[in-house]
Amino acid sequence: MANRLRAWLAPTRPQDAVTDPAERRAIKIELVVVFAVTLGMSGARSLVSLIDALLRPEPLADQSVALNVPQADLDFLDLLKQLLGATQLFAWGALGLFLVWRAGSRLADVGLDRRFIGGDTLRGVGLAALIGIPGLGLYLVAYTIGVSLEVVPTTLTDTWWRPIALTISAAGNAWAEEVLVIGYLITRLRQLGFGENKSLVVSAVLRGSYHLYQGFGGFVGNVVMGLVFGRVWQKTNRLWPMVIAHTLLDVVAFVGYSLLRGVSWLP
Repeated sequence: MANRLRAWLAPTRPQDAVTDPAERRAIKIELVVVFAVTLGMSGARSLVSLIDALLRPEPLADQSVALNVPQADLDFLDLLKQLLGATQLFAWGALGLFLVWRAGSRLADVGLDRRFIGGDTLRGVGLAALIGIPGLGLYLVAYTIGVSLEVVPTTLTDTWWRPIALTISAAGNAWAEEVLVIGYLITRLRQLGFGENKSLVVSAVLRGSYHLYQGFGGFVGNVVMGLVFGRVWQKTNRLWPMVIAHTLLDVVAFVGYSLLRGVSWLP
């Protein structure tokens, strides 16, 4: 038991560090560019949003932030813009996956092949339950003590396409985040010689950073989620469970909220 715990807390780093100075410099530049146009920029904007919220006269708990909002007045155009936003998220994840592939890795090397899809699905459902139930509790506690904004998963009008658009958006979020902050980022940090724990912390803090707009509770909750998801990937080398779990979490949050809006115990 002690050996298993030690293996989870201090895993051995794969021996795939890049030693050529020019290639290492190229990896560092690539990381800056990729995250400057994707989730890193989202993190910077999120930090500014949190600072803005803290400078307002009303406390955080009296403020709210909506995740999925109408993008146009006409329903058809709104649907189109929602789908385009999700397409951008899928493209972000595809960019990270493409760059890893161009560097010589296969889909199997990051755990996105289809060999174990049944087991991956079961693990994804289990991870969703492991993260989702405590995560909801953490949000409610953080909101109650005043360190988080009220998070409104959607303000989309009640149209026939709302659950479809929200589900696609959930899948886009999951794909972009898990591919970029786990499969891509940790792979690249390994190549720069980062240990497993150090790369895990960097990945988890990045994940938390682009949720800062929700308040400190959103940051802490997503850092914890990042630590769990990242370590599971490091130990199993399967990324599909995290993509599946994240999709399920967001579908429940987005679609479930639209169905449960008005329930007394929700903020």
